[in-house]
Amino acid sequence: MLKTDIAQKFEELAAMWELEVNGSSFVGEKTSHSAYQQIIEMGHAAIPLILKELETRPNHWFAALRAITGENPVLPEQRGKIKQMAAAWLQWGKERGYKW
Repeated sequence: MLKTDIAQKFEELAAMWELEVNGSSFVGEKTSHSAYQQIIEMGHAAIPLILKELETRPNHWFAALRAITGENPVLPEQRGKIKQMAAAWLQWGKERGYKW
């Protein structure tokens, strides 16, 4: 896939995911959605796209990042605080040279 194809696929899946889980307070429902799972299947190519989303519109992308990277930079005291969790992942991405 070309980079633009990957970005387009991500945007379509992310829009579908956000539309269909909008208003749900259950993280498990959000992360088990088929579009979310397809984004995880995109692997490392999705990381800068997810980080860009976190920077502009923080949302529950944390499980996807953990599944793809096998890492979790979120400190225990940051859990449940979406903006702080997003900041931890954005810092993680910058430290690893990701550009978005």
